[in-house]
Amino acid sequence: MTSARILIVEDDRVVRRDLQQQLSRLGHRVVGASATGEEAITLAAAHAPDLVLMDIRLEGRVDGIEAARQIRDAHRIPIIYLTAYADDETVRRAAVTEPFGYLLKPFEEPQMRTVIQMALYKRDAEARLRLTERRYAATLAGIGDGVISCDGTGQVDYMNPVAERLTGWVAAAAAGRPIAEVMPVRDAETGATLAGLASLVLAGSAPPESRPRPAPAGPGPARGDVPPFPADPSPAYLPPAPGAGAQTGSGAAEGDRALERSVLLLPREGMPVAIEERGAPLLDDLGHPAGAVITFTDLTQRRQVANALRQAKADLAHISRVTLMGELAAAVAHEVNQPLMAIAANAGACLRWLSDDRPAIDKARVATERIVRDADRAGEVVRSIRALARRTRSRAGDVDLGALVRETLTLVRAELQRASVATDLAVAPGLPVLHGDRVQLQQVFLNLVVNAIEAMATVADRPRELRIELDARAGEAIIRVIDSGTGLPPDAVPQIFNAFFTTKPEGTGMGLSISRSIVELHGGRLSGSPRSPFGSIFEVALPIRPGGPAT
Repeated sequence: MTSARILIVEDDRVVRRDLQQQLSRLGHRVVGASATGEEAITLAAAHAPDLVLMDIRLEGRVDGIEAARQIRDAHRIPIIYLTAYADDETVRRAAVTEPFGYLLKPFEEPQMRTVIQMALYKRDAEARLRLTERRYAATLAGIGDGVISCDGTGQVDYMNPVAERLTGWVAAAAAGRPIAEVMPVRDAETGATLAGLASLVLAGSAPPESRPRPAPAGPGPARGDVPPFPADPSPAYLPPAPGAGAQTGSGAAEGDRALERSVLLLPREGMPVAIEERGAPLLDDLGHPAGAVITFTDLTQRRQVANALRQAKADLAHISRVTLMGELAAAVAHEVNQPLMAIAANAGACLRWLSDDRPAIDKARVATERIVRDADRAGEVVRSIRALARRTRSRAGDVDLGALVRETLTLVRAELQRASVATDLAVAPGLPVLHGDRVQLQQVFLNLVVNAIEAMATVADRPRELRIELDARAGEAIIRVIDSGTGLPPDAVPQIFNAFFTTKPEGTGMGLSISRSIVELHGGRLSGSPRSPFGSIFEVALPIRPGGPAT
């Protein structure tokens, strides 16, 4: 049995001495003995005993119950009452002081041993509980998310400082109020008032599907200048977080599911705030809802950072496109100059044929058709260059991959001819269209083709060949760019998509990194690998829009 330091408060000297002897036999140490309540209060403060044995009926101004109350309030020392009898009023007053047990006179040693053991066990358990409560209180006060809990009737019983700041309520004022009043929410898209998540948690209701929710911004005047995101205010079932049972004690049993959704929070003052809220039940010992805990995150800063990151990536991609076009300036100039020279030649011939005494109308018509064709060709090249160089917002639409790759090859045709590279384009029939940003995807293919041309620049012992394959499999469009160049060093393969990594002395190391970012933004994948016996293969996989028309 655990040895304890015990204070005895008993006004009968014989009983007091008997208690001291019994406690010594049980292995406890008596740190003091008092006959009055006033002295007991002083001794408790001086010795800080583990336990106080307190006679309920003490002579003097302070009886045993009042002395016990003051000792408990000041020092949290457990009290065991000593009594031979008590009326109803005495029992009522004693119960208010929350005693750890009672010993009935005359005292029997087995009874004393049991009551003291139980009191010490209860003291240790309550000390551990208080430590846990302080630990969780400090954690909840220090985290960056708002936390509000309510009882089984939906009345607020706790909120942390972040919840106070976001809702505009002070915890003391919110206590006992309906959580729907303290934390009103609306649909981020329609502005419709929604049922509080706590009520759904307590009722155990949620839609049958379980799917992640995108973070909404909504068109309403939510705090933070962010573009609209798709919103879904209906809560989704979520599996319990690791350690959820430990965090909620008996309130969360294994297998419980939480709810999560993205909504607009309406604070007491100020603009609505876009939040992501999560609700979990607190269950009693029988598994019935006894309360709910709602945690919620302010999405404003997260979205501002995401927007800034998107803008930085867009700026970087624009710089990369302009740099790439600068590198291809000579080839592009040649590509535009060829149709212009053809236009000039056909226009001169047309003038001669029309100036004859007998105008050759049929020949002039054919020459005019060639002029229109070459003008269209030059215009298409110029439009492609302008689209690549223009700083515009991302615009998604239908993309014909075959046409896009052919256009890309047109842009670099002069470069391919200068490098003596033979091209082969294989497009599978019936390839569905994609949904994406045409300019960004062309930037990816242009990067891959230019890299392939540069990789074959020093090849002299074999043909320089570039093959591009377009196919579809398992709901994805697959684009392979295959070259017969110098290939990829095995140790470089894991790094080729890292920013600023390059195997070319004049390279910036950004082309492939930006290309992978663009592909991943489209929900796809970009990979590269060596080709046997020489060369390399770069593969782009992009999701196909269901039901899209075939090319």
